[in-house]
Amino acid sequence: MATQQLRHVITHLLTPLLMCLGMGLAYLGAFHQPEPNHLALAVVGDSAQVKVLAQTLKDNGGDALDVITLPTRDDAVSQLRHRDLAGAFVPDAQHPELLVAKAGSDTTAMAAEAVFDRVTMQQGVPLTVADITTPASGDPTAQGIFFLLVALSIGSYGSVAAIGAAGAGLSIWVRGLIGLVTSLLVSLIGVALSGPIFHVVGHDNAAIWAMSWLYSAGILAIGIGLHTFLKRWTTLAMMVLFVMLNFTSSGGVYTPWLQNGFFGSLHSFWNGAGFVEGARSLLYFDGNGFGSRLASLFVWLAAGIVLMIAAGFAEKRRAAAVSIPEPEEIAEEEMEETVGV
Repeated sequence: MATQQLRHVITHLLTPLLMCLGMGLAYLGAFHQPEPNHLALAVVGDSAQVKVLAQTLKDNGGDALDVITLPTRDDAVSQLRHRDLAGAFVPDAQHPELLVAKAGSDTTAMAAEAVFDRVTMQQGVPLTVADITTPASGDPTAQGIFFLLVALSIGSYGSVAAIGAAGAGLSIWVRGLIGLVTSLLVSLIGVALSGPIFHVVGHDNAAIWAMSWLYSAGILAIGIGLHTFLKRWTTLAMMVLFVMLNFTSSGGVYTPWLQNGFFGSLHSFWNGAGFVEGARSLLYFDGNGFGSRLASLFVWLAAGIVLMIAAGFAEKRRAAAVSIPEPEEIAEEEMEETVGV
């Protein structure tokens, strides 16, 4: 009896231990050593000296830097607004200037500044840094969108655990409807906190709310669909998908220009990156790139709906053969799912 109980405890400990391992691998793997990775920079001008400087930086930087030349300052500002550059250097014998877009990523702007600080130090003149974006009044570092993402994600995947544990006797479509309403509530909480309370979002509140609802609904749909197949392992799967891989690839802390190729590739299509970069596009970059990021959120929601349809068919097939679970079995599943909340 004691051996059976010990095995039972060990089995339940697997979930938090795997969470510990996964979080360590994800966060340390993504954040432990940020280094430039094809950091896109420009030197403004068309003189021979400008071309030599750009080529020298490129040769010395290797894979860390991608350096181009642009003819005018306006061209540099345009590319920064389209988020094609991390920084643009405007040479001047007395007052050299670096153009950055800190609202796109403060850490990326700092990396660009570090590159050209070395250049101006060799020239013996100070570097002036000009930010082409204007952060919201309550978010001077423009990182509040990332923390809104964290709140929306936890509210969403935590609700999956509650719906799975307490709504096991309901049909998949009733659970889906509950998930849709829950995602609405999560989005309303998020936009209330980020807008009128903390002023992280200074305008386009309705659009940010709609994106929040779409993002949350996608997570809940995927989680409700997965629960039919994974049961007590759903929480672990949700943490892998929407915490471990999601927060690390969202661009909220470091963009792909400061990450390895794995997390950079996830950034191109993961839903957290879709939300963060879509919101940044709306708030700070005149909507440039917004359409593709919004489309990615719809794709994630569609994937969740497909999973729910598959779950509905699976539950119908099981209905005649599966007996009602004993109360202690339900309690065990609830305990497993609560671990991740």
